[in-house]
Amino acid sequence: MTYCVGTLTAEGLVMLADTRTNAGIDHISTFRKLKIWKRPGERLVALMSAGNLAVTQAVVGLLEERMEDNSVDPGETILGAPSMFAVARLVGAAIRDVREVDGPSLEQGAHGFNATFLLGGQIAGRKLRLYQIYAEGNFIEATEDTPFFQIGETKYGKPILDRVMSFGVPVKEAAKVCLISMDSTLRSNMSVGLPLDLMVYRRNHPGEYIERRIAEGDPYFEDIRHRWSEALRSAYRGIADVPLDG
Repeated sequence: MTYCVGTLTAEGLVMLADTRTNAGIDHISTFRKLKIWKRPGERLVALMSAGNLAVTQAVVGLLEERMEDNSVDPGETILGAPSMFAVARLVGAAIRDVREVDGPSLEQGAHGFNATFLLGGQIAGRKLRLYQIYAEGNFIEATEDTPFFQIGETKYGKPILDRVMSFGVPVKEAAKVCLISMDSTLRSNMSVGLPLDLMVYRRNHPGEYIERRIAEGDPYFEDIRHRWSEALRSAYRGIADVPLDG
């Protein structure tokens, strides 16, 4: 299992993913689930994945293989596509290609063909965009009314996003809210785990971004965890008790 969250704001884009994968309680591994392609000054494309690791790695591998294949039209690759919409179509097509090969055998298992992606980025002169791409290869786009997407183990981190996240939130606050959302998930589900990969991008600066890996003991993340827990306890104590007498 995993947890990934992406937020689109007036100021920019935040994408955050954990790195845990597990095939049982005694088989836990760490794999990076945030992939970034860039051309400074021209484009930034970030892709996060959840689901069957073999499937998601096959999709990313196919996308990269096509970038290296001289017989493929550059406009049909991540680094050559003319728009983020076109990039989303390329990711969807790669998912369907992998599904055609691996889908029949995976459908015989308990979890079937299981893979979802969050795609965000900007190409110079184009809009900053964030998409959620499904296992069937189709996708939806984030809007000002719905500025965040989650994939993987979503239920524990969703309440804070629902209460706080909006398109007008500054990008630094959006990153903080995403980390609080991740902390709530880490506390409630052991199949999601550190380290975390965080990317922050400011609108209209294609190819430029801030990336940070957050490992166990990271001072800022530990401070968030402590302060958020204390804030919840303080709010709980400040609410009047349920009137049970008379």
